[in-house]
Amino acid sequence: WVQALVLLAEMASARLELNTITYSAAVSACEKSGRWAEALGLLAGMHSVRVEFESITYSAAVSACQKAGQWASVLTLLAQMELARVEINTITYNTAVSACEKGCECAQALRLLVEMTSISVELD
Repeated sequence: WVQALVLLAEMASARLELNTITYSAAVSACEKSGRWAEALGLLAGMHSVRVEFESITYSAAVSACQKAGQWASVLTLLAQMELARVEINTITYNTAVSACEKGCECAQALRLLVEMTSISVELD
């Protein structure tokens, strides 16, 4: 994850284009290393440089937060995805339900399951 962040900073210093792919790779590296706060920081960085948000980037951040037991951050990310009109797929919803379950937030998990069925997301 450190190398990914260093490379991203070097690209910015060299005035190379930072895009969804470069940010997604860095967020994914943070997710795989359990660095949820850094993943969220990268999402904030994307917003500040006006990089387009995509489902894969958010999904990696959701997964990073879920693994760290940060269920509230997961719900915040889902709300941000809705506001940005980024598709929330079955995998992302399942990860969010898992985060709520691990955090003993059964009411939130149930709310997400109801939301999934109301917008016709396939239950897994």
